[in-house]
Amino acid sequence: MPRTPSVRRPSLDTFDRAILRIVQRDNKTPQRAIAEAVNLSAAAVQRRIAAMEDAGVIMRNVAIVDTAAVAMAITSIVEVHLIDERLTTVDTAKALFRDAPEVQQCYYVTGGISFVLVILSPDMTAYEAITRRLFAQNEAVASFRSLIALDRVKFGAEVIVQ
Repeated sequence: MPRTPSVRRPSLDTFDRAILRIVQRDNKTPQRAIAEAVNLSAAAVQRRIAAMEDAGVIMRNVAIVDTAAVAMAITSIVEVHLIDERLTTVDTAKALFRDAPEVQQCYYVTGGISFVLVILSPDMTAYEAITRRLFAQNEAVASFRSLIALDRVKFGAEVIVQ
């Protein structure tokens, strides 16, 4: 789900930040355990989490899946260069990448590259089909470069909350 940059985010106090540190590590931590850890009541923790969800601070609650357990053996990081950076070209590419289930992460970036994507696939044959569909047959893509991950050294979605 894309973030809306114009949405005003609430300011977070020390309790909110402490709660966020805990739920980022494990969002199934019981609220009474969070309450104990941050010195609030369970009801206060519940209200704060609900408020952060409503405000979009907590965007989603997800599970991080072991790629090997679901037979997704290939993780690739792909640099994509578009033919131009016109609004329609970029927005069309964003929509295509957002809707592709194989694309796990997608970043519109600076530095001479248009996008950086993280793609999962079960094998190289499937990966080739994905690259043909998303890049090789896409007239808006000038070029792309794939980096195949050898090892998943670190993963997760934890944001440093100070």
